[in-house]
Amino acid sequence: MSDFSDELTRPVAKAVRVETSMLSGTGMYIPWLRKEMETVETGGKKEKDFAKTTNACLDLIQEALLKHQWQKAAEYMHSYLQILEDSDTSKRQAAPEIIWRLGSEILYYHPKSNVETFSTFADRMKNIGVMNYLKISLQHALYLLHHGMLEDANRNLSQAETWRYGEKSSSQEILINLIQAYKGLLQYYTWSQKKMELSKLDEEDYAYSTATQNMLNHSCKTSVNLGALIQIPGVWDPFVKSYVEMLEFCGDQDGAREVLTNYAYDEKFPSNPNAHIYLYNFLKREKAPKEKLISVLKILYQIVPSHKLMLEFHRILRNSEKEEHRKLGLEVLFAVLDFAGCTKNITAWKYLAKYLKQTLMGSHLAWVQEQWHSRRNWWPTFHFSYFWAKSDWTEDKALACEKALVAGMLLGKGCRYFRYISKQGHQALKKKIKRMNKSVKRYSIVNPGL
Repeated sequence: MSDFSDELTRPVAKAVRVETSMLSGTGMYIPWLRKEMETVETGGKKEKDFAKTTNACLDLIQEALLKHQWQKAAEYMHSYLQILEDSDTSKRQAAPEIIWRLGSEILYYHPKSNVETFSTFADRMKNIGVMNYLKISLQHALYLLHHGMLEDANRNLSQAETWRYGEKSSSQEILINLIQAYKGLLQYYTWSQKKMELSKLDEEDYAYSTATQNMLNHSCKTSVNLGALIQIPGVWDPFVKSYVEMLEFCGDQDGAREVLTNYAYDEKFPSNPNAHIYLYNFLKREKAPKEKLISVLKILYQIVPSHKLMLEFHRILRNSEKEEHRKLGLEVLFAVLDFAGCTKNITAWKYLAKYLKQTLMGSHLAWVQEQWHSRRNWWPTFHFSYFWAKSDWTEDKALACEKALVAGMLLGKGCRYFRYISKQGHQALKKKIKRMNKSVKRYSIVNPGL
């Protein structure tokens, strides 16, 4: 095969329609695959033969993609372009999107491909099956962004923003909003760089006030592009974060709060843990009342009980004056440690060891028993086996001591994990192990004298 980047400009056979020659026009010469196509059985009718040929070719492309055989996929792709001449109208109309999806994937990974080749292919695909123009333009812009070509991406989005074909459908409107929002993200990037430069200036300097005013003006323009998209139900995390940051910079705290509240609580939007995280962080910056923080984190707890913010949630709950909050604080810790990804989290084990003692000292044995009841059949193996005792002691002795204290309080001195750790003769941890033994003797929930 000749040079990959020369092929899409190479002329193809006259028998192939104009659309096909446009597709293969960046200069990548790829031979027709007669050998593969000849293996297709014929049924006597031209249309049937054609369908079998194109279907076989598509299967070969998919197989090559799965095996990351980009060169072979490119060769098959050249043959598949004949689908644009299919007599079946529905297949012919669907073909441009299939060709774009397959072709862009091949060009993205092919070792001899480059930005120029990809861009030429994208530009020509936009004019074949115009209904895909906006979608291809957006994906083309993202490709350019991936390669750090911000100006080219912005120019591409600006062209797509003004493109119209027939009556504007609801799907077109969403794509246009998305294109405008990505354009807004590029503007936000420029704005954030100016914000960094602003932080280096003296606030008393004239240049500071001038730069601040310029940024305020820039924020207004960018907000228009971002604001429309986030009204549409969906997951728009990067757009929401950028929009809120600019609103806060402009001093519009009420506007920022409204955006985040709608994003988190509007039932039209899909469930999204990040929406509650953004709202919580905003309320923290505002020094909102604890009740508001608890209400936001309670929902996050229901969605992602293992999230890292749950330890912060526990701290807020344990310091609450309400008994129901303090009880929930215990539940949150147990829930965090239900997850395999949190089993080595020493902070969580420290909190649980300390809070178990505090809860039992406060005569709330029932709280502990309620949490332990659903876990007593699987936590001993999951957390407190002899294997984990040896492994934890080898890897992290501090973690092992915290876990041993929890194990002893929940399972008593007979627990394998507790016995193994308590018998270790580590000099530096001798006092800690002694205190651990006393605590287990006093607070274990299996102690009939409690």
